[in-house]
Amino acid sequence: MPTRKAEAEWKGNLAEGGGALKVGSGAFEGPYTFKSRFEEGQSATNPEELLGAAHAGCFTMAVVAQLSQQRLTPTRIRTQAKVKLEKVGEAFSITRIDLETEAEVPGVDEATFQNTRLMPNRIVRYRKLSLRPKSI
Repeated sequence: MPTRKAEAEWKGNLAEGGGALKVGSGAFEGPYTFKSRFEEGQSATNPEELLGAAHAGCFTMAVVAQLSQQRLTPTRIRTQAKVKLEKVGEAFSITRIDLETEAEVPGVDEATFQNTRLMPNRIVRYRKLSLRPKSI
């Protein structure tokens, strides 16, 4: 499997500065700020949104894989991630990621879809992230 890359750059102090988040493929680059991370209604992104998008994308592909194994082709699948960032002790931590998935799959009723959708929960998991910079 390939190793994917992303980068973050920050300029200035925490309260007034800002930065850019960029993925290695070039498919996304966007600004982020202290306010976009900790306040609602900001137009810039934040790391939690990007993590949520990645988790939702991975989960959705896992659902499609399960359906494909049953020779079912979805018309549409949409997964929304809600990422909860909270202060835990002296640091901030992602304490929860909730995924909500809806789909249009011809020939599949709600009960069958719910049964299929449970399988990726056993496949797609994010373990506690270890954040240890290589160098400072």
